[in-house]
Amino acid sequence: MTTTGLDEFALLDETWHAITPEAARRMLIAAAHAFAGKGYHATTTRDIAALAGMSPAAVYIHYRSKEELLFNISLVGHETSLAVLTRIEGGDAAERLRNAVAAFAGWHAEHHTTARVVQYELSALTPEHHAEVAELRRQIERTMRSFIADGVEEDVFEVPDLKGTTLAVLSLCIDVARWYQPGGRRTPDEIGAMYADLVLRMVRPT
Repeated sequence: MTTTGLDEFALLDETWHAITPEAARRMLIAAAHAFAGKGYHATTTRDIAALAGMSPAAVYIHYRSKEELLFNISLVGHETSLAVLTRIEGGDAAERLRNAVAAFAGWHAEHHTTARVVQYELSALTPEHHAEVAELRRQIERTMRSFIADGVEEDVFEVPDLKGTTLAVLSLCIDVARWYQPGGRRTPDEIGAMYADLVLRMVRPT
């Protein structure tokens, strides 16, 4: 990929706008592309530098290691997806859950490159970095669980296993990143709406 392609990706993916300086941001974007395409272990720092249009030595100016690049991608990706859920509003429990699932599934489609790395390369993190990311994942789970629990409390959802249902809902949304390709039959918003309908059918009384 050329640096022009990376610039286009940066404009599309608002996840990275807060990363400064520009060279550090470009390096993270390149690493996300490389990890998503080849996998973390098959990617070298030379691969990342080439995608970023920089020398291999430039990686270490901003990041101490390849794992630190992965950690920063994981951290920002989880923080951003958590923020998607914490901004959810709605007049009742069903509307809030619909909005939450639509937003979360849609995020995993729109930011599929980042999401693939965030969701499927966790095992490559150091124990300390994994623990920090795991806490964000627990916050995401608690937030989604609260939307479902609200519906149970309001007697509009029938959910015998709240934890299991929450994990099923999150798994549905997260898996979008694995198969989504731009230019397919459905846009990220359409995928979000479809998944929201599926989840509401799952939790409502039969």
